[in-house]
Amino acid sequence: MTDLTAAATATEPAGTGSPGRNPAAPGGGRTVSSAVPPSLVDRLVAGVTATGEPSLVETVAPLTGERLAGLPQSTPADVEVAFELARRAQPAWAALPVRRRAAVLLRFHDLLLKRQDEVLDLIQAETGKARLHAFEEVLAVAMGARHYARAAQGYLRDKRRGGALPVLTRTIEARRPKGVIGHISPWNYPLELSIGDALPAFVAGNAVVNKPDTQTALTALWARELLIEAGLPADLWQVVIGDGPVIGPAVVEHADYVSFTGSTRTGRDVAQRAAARLVGASLELGGKNAMLVLADADLDRAAEGAVRACFSSAGQLCISIERLLVHRSVADEFLAKFAAATRALRLGGGLAYGADMGSLVSGRQLEATVRHVEDAVEAGAAVVAGGRARPDLGPFFHEPTILDGVTPDMAVCGEETFGPVVSVYRFDTEDEAVAAANATPYGLNSSVWTRDGRRGRAVAARLRTGTVNVNEAYAAAYGSVASPMGGMGDSGLGRRHGAEGILRFTEAQTIASQRLMPIAPAFGLEDRQFAAVMTGGLRVLKALRFK
Repeated sequence: MTDLTAAATATEPAGTGSPGRNPAAPGGGRTVSSAVPPSLVDRLVAGVTATGEPSLVETVAPLTGERLAGLPQSTPADVEVAFELARRAQPAWAALPVRRRAAVLLRFHDLLLKRQDEVLDLIQAETGKARLHAFEEVLAVAMGARHYARAAQGYLRDKRRGGALPVLTRTIEARRPKGVIGHISPWNYPLELSIGDALPAFVAGNAVVNKPDTQTALTALWARELLIEAGLPADLWQVVIGDGPVIGPAVVEHADYVSFTGSTRTGRDVAQRAAARLVGASLELGGKNAMLVLADADLDRAAEGAVRACFSSAGQLCISIERLLVHRSVADEFLAKFAAATRALRLGGGLAYGADMGSLVSGRQLEATVRHVEDAVEAGAAVVAGGRARPDLGPFFHEPTILDGVTPDMAVCGEETFGPVVSVYRFDTEDEAVAAANATPYGLNSSVWTRDGRRGRAVAARLRTGTVNVNEAYAAAYGSVASPMGGMGDSGLGRRHGAEGILRFTEAQTIASQRLMPIAPAFGLEDRQFAAVMTGGLRVLKALRFK
């Protein structure tokens, strides 16, 4: 940006009891230990492929810091066993009609909505996010299950294609399952990014070996259990748990296709390993997403939207906004509204609705958030709201934070924070705003706010991101499950959702039947005569506008 001057708002004082700190949400309700008892953990971990006497790793509940569960760790040999089991189960599943496979997704959809409180408890216990943000995962998975159950037959059916020669050649494009998908899913959206990506793979006729992040493996295991109850053969979905650098490469080594969501650094390694085996991969990676507030935006709506865009799941959302680009003529007014709404957010960790924002997932995420804020403040940025950790609420809580006066030399300007921190920048022209939004190697999500829908779509078309939301933060594009979702540049390869989201798990096969005569000299034609006939035929086909 050409102008990164700080706003006239002074940095808020820090410290316990200081003015302006975010209020705590009402407490009460069930505890993590009562919602996730040892009996539930024991039942779920029975679904892990881990042989012998596996070592255990203990996970921590981010909301309280207490021990959550001891989880068995798979070995590379266990990964091989998982793929063998999945590979044996896959042919019989693939042989079923698509409608039979789709029926499992519809039953799962109903079970998920009926028993959502169970998984909401698990998501909160493992991630620390607010219950409303956990519900976003239930919503996304239910929408995806319904869509692929209803649309899979159309996506996968044999399609008639133009043949080499009209009438003489009949050509069909068919879709065949890849086989066994290696699926590596992260901790931040453990339901949506585990089963949400697995559902189209299953309905396409594949088996799946899933390596969820250890911290949130219980959520993935719960989803597996529910899908089996809905009718999925148990061996078709294998779950392995272990250290990423050890187990991840083993998953890629055996997979017929790899689906990965995580950091750009790890994504590059996954892509290289998959490429070395000549298997495909889809990768949703990092982002430094921008929201553009144009001069004619409804500032009340934009401020409310910015709160959701920046602080949902404590900013630990791949498509969260970390850069706010605001037209100079409305910047002060917008910032005042946005800051007031941000300061009013209620922070809390109860296993119930009511908190506006929950906790970060770990000390590592808290450390990264604090580092970005402190580095920016020491270099001259102003804290407009938040800026502090909140150990009074839990070990990993941090207030939603707005920074102004951020310059390119500050880490928070270009690095993904993946926490509740957003930087505000001003612009004078739309060209300047578009250039600033695109001035990053990432290209995952963006947001444009204006009262003029046509203008918003025109600006959106100039942004180099896989999804763009006009007058919405992220939910409109992500929730459009019939349309592709993914990133450009360092934000990844491939897409989830829509046709691309299921066809990535298939191989295209062309079956062409030739009738009456071959595509070669026949009926006594010499080579030269055949060439002349075909040349004339090609000219006729062009004149008749054949494709």
